[in-house]
Amino acid sequence: MRIQSSVLVHLGFGKYVRSDQVTAVVPIEEDRGPGRRTFVHLEGRVDPIVASRAEDSLVRDLVQEPREITQSRQQQEILRDLLQDLGSVNATVKRISRDEGGLDLELLERRIREVVEE
Repeated sequence: MRIQSSVLVHLGFGKYVRSDQVTAVVPIEEDRGPGRRTFVHLEGRVDPIVASRAEDSLVRDLVQEPREITQSRQQQEILRDLLQDLGSVNATVKRISRDEGGLDLELLERRIREVVEE
């Protein structure tokens, strides 16, 4: 697990903290209820913040990669798969696709290769 630096983590009810400042996440056992699920201890602070979210969801948010990075990796993976599939398409099929269907698979393959190689 790796804590993401400078990522805001939602504690619930409009409260956010920087993920790299969290030192401990402790479930509330006494008087636990709506709006009181977890104590979040922060670096440089004596008293914890009370979070309305459960500890497991907070920990998941603390260690997961930001959504933009995850989506970008998934998009790159899809493009690589598509590039591999396009490379195995028969030249005759590519020509027919271009001439009869208006879909230039060779151009698409070149453009994907440019994006993937950046």
